[in-house]
Amino acid sequence: MQSTVTPTHCPYCALQCGMNLTPAPDGTVEVSERTDFPVNRGALCGKGRTSAAVLASNVRLTSPLVRDEDGTLVPASWDEALDRIAAGLGRTRAEHGPDAVGVFGGGGLTNEKAYTLGKFARVVLGTSQIDYNGRFCMSSAAAAGIKAFGLDRGLPFPLEDIPKSGCVILVGSNLAETMPPSLRFFTELKENGGTLIVIDPRRTKTAEQADLHLAPRPGTDLALALGLLHLVIAEGRVDEEYVRERTAGWEDARAAAMAHWPEYVERITGVSVPQLRETVRLFCEPESAMVLTARGPEQQSKGTDTVGAWINLCLATGRAGRPLSGYGCLTGQGNGQGGREHGQKADQLPGYRKLDDPAARAHVAGVWGVDPDSLPGPGRSAYELLDALGTDIRSLLLMASNPVVSAPRAAHIEERIRSLDFLAVCDVVLSETAALADVVLPVTQWAEETGTTTNLEGRVLLRRRAITPPEGIRSDLEVLHELAARLGVEKGFPTDPEEVFEELRRASAGGAADYSGITYRRLVEEDGVFWPCPAEAEAETPGEGADARPGGEEPAVHPGTPRLFLDRFATPDGRARFVPVSHRATAEEPDEEYPVLLTTGRVVAQYQSGAQTRRVAELNSAAPGPFVELHPRLAARLGAAEGDPVAVVSRRGRAVAPARITNAIRPDTVFMPFHWPGEGRANTLTNPALDPTSRMPEFKACAVRLEAVRP
Repeated sequence: MQSTVTPTHCPYCALQCGMNLTPAPDGTVEVSERTDFPVNRGALCGKGRTSAAVLASNVRLTSPLVRDEDGTLVPASWDEALDRIAAGLGRTRAEHGPDAVGVFGGGGLTNEKAYTLGKFARVVLGTSQIDYNGRFCMSSAAAAGIKAFGLDRGLPFPLEDIPKSGCVILVGSNLAETMPPSLRFFTELKENGGTLIVIDPRRTKTAEQADLHLAPRPGTDLALALGLLHLVIAEGRVDEEYVRERTAGWEDARAAAMAHWPEYVERITGVSVPQLRETVRLFCEPESAMVLTARGPEQQSKGTDTVGAWINLCLATGRAGRPLSGYGCLTGQGNGQGGREHGQKADQLPGYRKLDDPAARAHVAGVWGVDPDSLPGPGRSAYELLDALGTDIRSLLLMASNPVVSAPRAAHIEERIRSLDFLAVCDVVLSETAALADVVLPVTQWAEETGTTTNLEGRVLLRRRAITPPEGIRSDLEVLHELAARLGVEKGFPTDPEEVFEELRRASAGGAADYSGITYRRLVEEDGVFWPCPAEAEAETPGEGADARPGGEEPAVHPGTPRLFLDRFATPDGRARFVPVSHRATAEEPDEEYPVLLTTGRVVAQYQSGAQTRRVAELNSAAPGPFVELHPRLAARLGAAEGDPVAVVSRRGRAVAPARITNAIRPDTVFMPFHWPGEGRANTLTNPALDPTSRMPEFKACAVRLEAVRP
């Protein structure tokens, strides 16, 4: 008997690489290449290749757990566990009001689950206190994109455009380790005669591929972008016609950039003036060019302004909204894009509608069958929500996130979680956060359920169920359905993902992220559809309705939108907006007590908080634990040798990990990956200072000191 092969997508990063899954007779699942999917063309990183390992029963949760009188988590029936959650959330709501109940989601949830979670918070619980860990991913880029273009979609063009461009500036991304299959697009860029410029304080594996590597001091990307724009102006490289016809606000942005002359920027960033000039030449001489940012410039207390400065560079040189050119953000989490488009973000409703917009509230409330006035207003952002646990927020329902490891100032957040009256967690493994819960529910994984995700290109994809989940495992949709019923809402929370998606289509219709023209059938037949995709194509004749076609023809199907902004931007007048910005220091600059800068990031064999990848033997063998990367000069001053334990101390705590000594990092900077809990937890140290617009914490730069750890 031949096993069924199911084409689907990887559960990890925002590439959402295509793969095939084949159940084996022994109960395991084989992952194999799927060469027909254009994003990865069959290539898989180690995490993707080993992704089926987490499906094993000895790795994952297999029964609900409840905390007994002795404080121990013990197995329980589903009815008991669900009853406890409903009672805990309901009691808090009755005693302290709906906003005393919090909901925290994740960028790994499918669109259907993110949509339902947002609806559950607002309709069943009536709380405004919902946000998700995607706030820590690309919220600064989203905020800057909306300011400039009127719309946020990670990449406004497909990945396939990258190799055809003339130059790409990659800012703060180590994609060779964070999303390895994407590196081929940049290799092909160089093979085609294009230029790759990488900006990173470390000489990463990605930086090693670059034609030019700039290594600025962490937290100075804003000054760097402004210095490049200054040179564009001074050297007469501004595309004056483009600026005049397609933008607004240039004069103020120009004046702000001119205050950042090259020598001043060199002093701030450590990037030499000749390197600045060479960057401008390489970027401006080709007919087309792109700037792509990732967490480096975004995870800062000035991340929105920093991304805005890079967008200004694209606008001044006529790059945005033109073929093979533009600004884009490399989304991190698997459904980081779709996860915020449909309602689990504190200020948004489905379709990327704003919660404080009366028309948006009326539309979504109509789909949900509730009074618009019953919907709560915007709530706290992710860190602010976590910081309020145990005080203003007394109970929390958490799905697909592990803030004990991933949140900034993590020891404080762990303390706040421990102070809750009640915590319920839905996850596939017993994460460090789940281990603190009063009730833990085991839920289905990617291979055991069907649902959609939206990758970094804005391509909506269908993950298909390949295997039957173990007995006793339920989906997040089933959990929310059962909890809604127990809390008095019998209808409106279906468990079938396609039924949820059909409702999502209606809720998103007419919104910025319009999915109304996308169906499961189309996703299968077309291997993904780019949003926005309205239910019907625009009529060819201006003013003629899409359904009013001669001869009674069927309405045209909208093809989706692989490339945005080619004709106009998503602003009222169709023009992109320059936003004037100026350099400012990080929230916490080095001083005598804390003289070194810490920056954080990922390694190739682990993913995010490591809750799943740390349970895979092959990945742990490649990356068994945390480390502190430091320059030989810094190591010599400390008296540390390779592998020696080193303590990194900030104003928030202390972490200890082995030294990894390398010339690939600046002498004034140390690096730690953030995948591990315990004494090597990097986020014990990080600074929760927030960007005033995006509310992004400053993960990428904080002041620390190093201490040798003596036996």
